[in-house]
Amino acid sequence: MLNDAGPLAALLASLAGCEGLEVIVVDGGSSDDPASVCRRFNVRCLQARRGRAAQMRAGAAQARGDAIWFLHADATPTPAHFAALQGALSANAAWGRFDVQLSGSGFPFWIIGFLMNQRSRLTSICTGDQGIFASRRLLAAAGGLPDQPLMEDIELSKRLRRLARPLSLRQRIGASSRRWEENGIVRTVTCLSVGSVSRL
Repeated sequence: MLNDAGPLAALLASLAGCEGLEVIVVDGGSSDDPASVCRRFNVRCLQARRGRAAQMRAGAAQARGDAIWFLHADATPTPAHFAALQGALSANAAWGRFDVQLSGSGFPFWIIGFLMNQRSRLTSICTGDQGIFASRRLLAAAGGLPDQPLMEDIELSKRLRRLARPLSLRQRIGASSRRWEENGIVRTVTCLSVGSVSRL
């Protein structure tokens, strides 16, 4: 997370009743005091070098479970998503992700989410908004999380898909549409598409 204390509180509240889930928050230098939010929910808050890849690596290094579920602070999972994840892992899924549903209202955001999900099924490339999960064993076999400033989710997917196909869970996990709203839909989609194609 980075300067997302409000969404983080909502995320932690939604996961509070999930038994067997170890929650670790990794902050990249926020100014809105995420540590106080974490204390309220009795979860660990680590500090790491700013950047999603570096923060994900720090969290994964401290996690104790056999599988790791990566969520952005503005994700909106529910206990039903966690139950689906547990079912997938019990069925020996090595890695995978959920379908995504963007928070913005209107047809453009629906079609963006739909295309993200379809592209992921066709290419086995997943985005961080889709709540990627993987077994610790597969992560280690894939060389761990990439240490790069951008498109870490694309590179991680590439590493993992060499070893196993992802499981695409159809439950839709909510994700913020603010980057599309702030930067413009066409510009954001174009940047994401170019980044994905260049790494396939």
